[in-house]
Amino acid sequence: MNIKDLKSNEIMPGFLGRIIHGSDFTWVYWEIDKGSSLSEHNHVNEQLMHVIEGEFEFTIDGKKNLCKKGSTFLIPSNVPHSGRAISDCILMDVFSPRRDDLG
Repeated sequence: MNIKDLKSNEIMPGFLGRIIHGSDFTWVYWEIDKGSSLSEHNHVNEQLMHVIEGEFEFTIDGKKNLCKKGSTFLIPSNVPHSGRAISDCILMDVFSPRRDDLG
C-alpha cells in the first residue's frame, strides 16, 4: 500500500487526512496548510502525534509546544489540546481506540 493511493478527505478546513482503521486503532496521515488551526478539544482516545515535515504549534493541557520535523507527542485520554500549522505540515496520528468519527 502507498500512502498516496489512500483517498484523502478534508476533515476540517486546511486538514487533508488519509485514514486507515484497524480493529483497535485509527492511523491518519495529515497534509495541513500553513495557518490552519485546530480548536481546543478532547476525546476519549489516546493520541500519538508525529511531525514528518514542517512546524506545528501544539498546545496540550494549556502548554504550548513548537513541534518540528521528528517531534512526537503523546496526548492522554480526555486531555484538552489544540494546534496551528506554522508552515505547511505533514503529521501522522495514531488514535486508540479507533476513531470512527474521522471517516
